[in-house]
Formats: sequence, structure tokens, C-alpha cells
Amino acid sequence: MSELKKFRIINKIEGYSYLILLFIAMPLKYAMGYPVATKIAGMIHGLLFIAFVYQLFEAKSEMQFDTKETVIYFILSLVPFGSFYTDKMLKQKYTAALERVQA
Repeated sequence: MSELKKFRIINKIEGYSYLILLFIAMPLKYAMGYPVATKIAGMIHGLLFIAFVYQLFEAKSEMQFDTKETVIYFILSLVPFGSFYTDKMLKQKYTAALERVQA
């Protein structure tokens, strides 16, 4: 499996975990008084974010992302729903890479 494909997968999972943390765990903590929700979701999201950053640099090496592109992917990971835009951009790169390999 290519590093770009792995990056796309972890990007999606990390993006969903961020949304769960923001829109489920935080309301449970602050509106309903369940602080354990953010502890669990926060820890899971933190581990996934570390995996995201690692995989970002692995994909950067394989696909030779420039610094600007790498920074954009990182910043989009900090924005809610940003991972979905990242995936759209990565899908185009993945398709182009597959075409180069098959040619």
C-alpha cells in the first residue's frame, strides 16, 4: 500500500475523530456534565493526530510534496471539516500517481 493511500486513510479517520471530539464529546462534557467523554475522545484523537503527522511526512517523502502543500495539509487538519477538503486534493494526486505507475 502506498504512503499516499495510507495518508488518505488516516486523514479521514483523524478528521472524523476531530468532529466527534468537537460535536459529541465536548457537548457531553459542557452541557451534560460528562467530562470523561472528552478524556476518551481527546486521547483517541491525540493518538490519531500523531499518526496523521507521521503519515503526512511519509507521504511527503513518497509524493514529494513541497513545503507549502505540506503546511496546507497540516493547517487543514486543524480546521473542522478540513480533512474532507484535504481528501479531495489527495484523491486527485492519488489518481495521477496511479496513472503514472500504470503508464
